[in-house]
Amino acid sequence: MQKLFFSTLLSFLLISKSLFAQGHGPHNLNKAGVAIDGYDPVAYFKQSKAIEGKKEWSVTIDGANYLFSNPQNATSFKADPSKYQPQYGGWCAYAMGAIGEKVEVDPETFKIIDGKLYLFYNKFFNNTLKSWNKDEGNLKQKADANWKKFNH
Repeated sequence: MQKLFFSTLLSFLLISKSLFAQGHGPHNLNKAGVAIDGYDPVAYFKQSKAIEGKKEWSVTIDGANYLFSNPQNATSFKADPSKYQPQYGGWCAYAMGAIGEKVEVDPETFKIIDGKLYLFYNKFFNNTLKSWNKDEGNLKQKADANWKKFNH
């Protein structure tokens, strides 16, 4: 039963990837070229929650436009972008580890691990953060290795 569920999950992720993944290079950007669907990357760390950013406080780094909920967060980001940018270009950490593919995320489904932001797919009754938590060490190691193929 568990193998059937995992097989179904992987199939669904592949379908989701092909239907929803945007081709903006390494970054997961929406159609407007905005990272994390407009959520403030610094807020995940400072407020411990997902907060939508505003267009008036935006910063573009490496071709990705990030929005912030306040000017202080934008300043913090500019001072050290790599501290706040999501891992794997903002693509689903679970999918990167499980199947080595870029899959969309729900910006409100996240985890901070060792001071780094990881985002996860959470749609259609499929919260991949739960699966990630069951095998985080193994999936993170695989995701790190798989991500290298997109950044060679």
